[in-house]
Amino acid sequence: MIIVRSPLRISLGGGGTDLPSYYKNNTGFLVSAAIDKYVYVSITKPFLQGIFLKYSELEKVNNVEDIKHNIIREVLRLRDYKNPQIEITTLSDIPAGTGLGSSGSFTTALIKALKIFDRIHSNNIDIAEEACNIELNILDQPIGKQDQYIASIGGITSFVFHKNDDVTYGSLNISDSTLHKLEDNLLLFFTGFSRKANHILNDQNEKTLKKDNDMIKNLDFVKEIGFQSKKCIEDGNLEEFGRLMHEHWLVKKNRSKGMSNNQIDAWYEMGIKSGAVGGKVVGAGGGGFLLFYTSDPNKLRFKMSKLGLPEVRFKFDFEGTKQLV
Repeated sequence: MIIVRSPLRISLGGGGTDLPSYYKNNTGFLVSAAIDKYVYVSITKPFLQGIFLKYSELEKVNNVEDIKHNIIREVLRLRDYKNPQIEITTLSDIPAGTGLGSSGSFTTALIKALKIFDRIHSNNIDIAEEACNIELNILDQPIGKQDQYIASIGGITSFVFHKNDDVTYGSLNISDSTLHKLEDNLLLFFTGFSRKANHILNDQNEKTLKKDNDMIKNLDFVKEIGFQSKKCIEDGNLEEFGRLMHEHWLVKKNRSKGMSNNQIDAWYEMGIKSGAVGGKVVGAGGGGFLLFYTSDPNKLRFKMSKLGLPEVRFKFDFEGTKQLV
């Protein structure tokens, strides 16, 4: 049996500028961090001929074309298996649709597991690029490249998305004390809402393609916040980083009416009143997780617990997509 895991992620600045509709004309930039919550993919060769899939549903088919799961179907289609005999199982620490990049994590884990199954060597950049090709080009999803790259590489990393589709990246230069402070003071709370990111991102994507002036200005501003956030983290100025998160969230909400709702706004305001310097909904918005930066984590934990929002504690992952077995 082969077991591969890929980390989920939180974005720390510049999110949304990794969509081709933006970076092909303007160049994108963001800071992202992999966390120690994972998507797992296992592959084994069963006794019987066929394709056996176990995820939130069960599938047993004889031909790749009959697979209902879009990503699995397209990843297997590229491998052109004849008379397939394979069983694929997937599990996740966090449910899909909660803004932590689970689709990109799943795709990278699946591709790496299959390459090991087929005895094909590849590095994690190759994995990220193939995952982007599957999700953005073949499945034509209105998403960006952040999730696939940060899942593959791991760490706290800045990315530049170039107009020619190239992606360059580098680990942030962070002291141990700043790293520990980030892990102590960044708190993640589940809103109880899950959503399809595509509905929200499609609105951004269409407006950007039409060169909507307000949307382009919004993303330009968010990109600048990404640059400032990187500097604040590397300088250890985390209070200012938290303030930038707040500024980012106020601007991010203007991209789409589905980005937030009255309940999320109320929880956010209560978080700010309970010691958070800043925060935002992670991912495309509309639900999932609220991420706050605070210098008084226990006070914020107590208030969010009283409001019924469970916390997911995390540390950063610096390994990326890797084989466990």
